[in-house]
Amino acid sequence: MTETPPPRRARAEIDLGALRANVRTLRARVAPHVRIMAVVKADAYGHGAVRCARAALDAGADWLGTATPHEALALRAAGITDVPVMCWLWTPGDPWDQGIEAGLDMSVSGMWALEEVVEAARRTGGTARVQLKADTGLGRNGCQPADWPELVGAALKAEADGLVKVTGLWSHFACADEPHHPSIAGQLDVFRSMLDHAEKAGVEPEVRHIANSPATLTLPEAHFDLVRPGIAMYGVSPSPELGTSAELGLRPVMSLKASVALVKQVPAGHGVSYGHHYVTDTETTLGLVPLGYADGVPRHASGRGPVLVDGTVRTVAGRVAMDQFVVDLGGDVPAPGTEAVLFGPGDRGEPTAEDWAVAADTIAYEIVTRIGARVPRVYLGE
Repeated sequence: MTETPPPRRARAEIDLGALRANVRTLRARVAPHVRIMAVVKADAYGHGAVRCARAALDAGADWLGTATPHEALALRAAGITDVPVMCWLWTPGDPWDQGIEAGLDMSVSGMWALEEVVEAARRTGGTARVQLKADTGLGRNGCQPADWPELVGAALKAEADGLVKVTGLWSHFACADEPHHPSIAGQLDVFRSMLDHAEKAGVEPEVRHIANSPATLTLPEAHFDLVRPGIAMYGVSPSPELGTSAELGLRPVMSLKASVALVKQVPAGHGVSYGHHYVTDTETTLGLVPLGYADGVPRHASGRGPVLVDGTVRTVAGRVAMDQFVVDLGGDVPAPGTEAVLFGPGDRGEPTAEDWAVAADTIAYEIVTRIGARVPRVYLGE
């Protein structure tokens, strides 16, 4: 069979070998009894949920985690049926029945959610696997400490009736990516207190967990029974304060590449892209890169985003448009079709997702996650 050539306009190369290596690195950072939940929400942070889930499981992950129930159900539909899958962002009317039938672990943060999942269990005749989420200080989803006794008591009653099984107790950090932030110790204290209440009341969870990527890397006291690496699994540092990907022993999984669509010579004083925020100082050459904000290239990086073209790092000249942007090639004349690398691991001189995050005043999570469906994913190392 003839191999399909990689897309020429643009592509996101996904190195599954790097992902597997990252999972093994994370495994080595936790105690042998601690399980790993590979977080594959948001289409695996833009990398492709099903393929990344399978690669993570191959490398030793024990659980999968998603945000929405639809993401979790898609994993089941793809044939990933023999591992626990947790989903945590439920809204009223979501498909609790399907979640029960698919054996999902479903997060419950308040009485309304427990009531809906109990009703679904009655309808389906199944037992719902639920994990109670504690709001220990993040202030998003999760049950406040003052409401925790009521939620725990109601969950235990539903468990006694055979309608639910409380499989987990969990929470999420607000500032684990800021070393020594005082909220970290405060949240751990609150979490331990809420665990103590639930367990004394009779909850026997399979897993207790609070550690995200930065806590997995830096806070062994927060590992409990399970850790939930997300961005670290994809080889991106959770924050500059924790170190670069290389310093953390991780390798970026995604590389974003395109083919230069046009190279042309222009005179001095020539405006470039919308608004003419960039005007050439001298006679020069311009290269057109066929990626834009519709593909996830941040418009906020206009005039600042770095791109490797023909061995030299160039900068986006003028505004990023919907489908394309321009780089000033400084008189060089690479052939049309020459590869332009927006970001990658960085070991061949190319920019990284962190470099683009700096250019766009955002975080690297957003850079990789926002790469749109119009950019084909090409999988390496399957």
